[in-house]
Amino acid sequence: MADTKQSQLNGAYYGPPIPPPTRSYHRPGRGSGCGCCLLCTLFKFILGFVITIGIIVLVVWLVVHPNKVKVYVTDATLSKFNLTSTNTLNYNLTMDVMVRNPNKKISIYYDWIEARAFYDGERFAYAGLPTFHQGHKNTTMLYPFFDGQSLVVGSGTQGRFNTEKNDGFYNIDVNIHARVRFKVWWFKSNKYSPKAKCHLRLPLGVASSGFTTTRCDVDF
Repeated sequence: MADTKQSQLNGAYYGPPIPPPTRSYHRPGRGSGCGCCLLCTLFKFILGFVITIGIIVLVVWLVVHPNKVKVYVTDATLSKFNLTSTNTLNYNLTMDVMVRNPNKKISIYYDWIEARAFYDGERFAYAGLPTFHQGHKNTTMLYPFFDGQSLVVGSGTQGRFNTEKNDGFYNIDVNIHARVRFKVWWFKSNKYSPKAKCHLRLPLGVASSGFTTTRCDVDF
């Protein structure tokens, strides 16, 4: 019994066995790398799509070679134009307007069109005009007509009117507003809102045979 105890005392005791530590492996940047690759792929796709659309637009433009619509006032008669002491403007103005589409491969849909008359920077009348479709290299005539009375409140309008009355000519601006779509082959564009600005210098009550054709400035 004593020998047994002695042998136990002489042997080294290190306690229960300690399991080896568990090793964990971490690959830094794996998740962020996938996100970066996805963003790069998406960016390349968008860039390629934009470049493709740009090339298509360029090719279409080179083939179609669009030209700006031309607008002329070919005739105008101011048969009544009088400003009273109470700043009431009485007017009667008739016009012949020529709209020319010079393009060979573009037709135009005029979905809405209106003429507005201005004196001394103030609008005194407007006239709705019929909608129409204008084919290739086509000319369309419009006939705005303004008749009535309107209150003008410009501080210098009376003085300007008296000066132009003595000169025998009145400066009147007529703007033509439209909402249009363009058609190239089978493709129709979105709507655009061009405006034609026509500056007229008209005598009162003179026959229209003396009118000089006036070109309007077209702004898209």
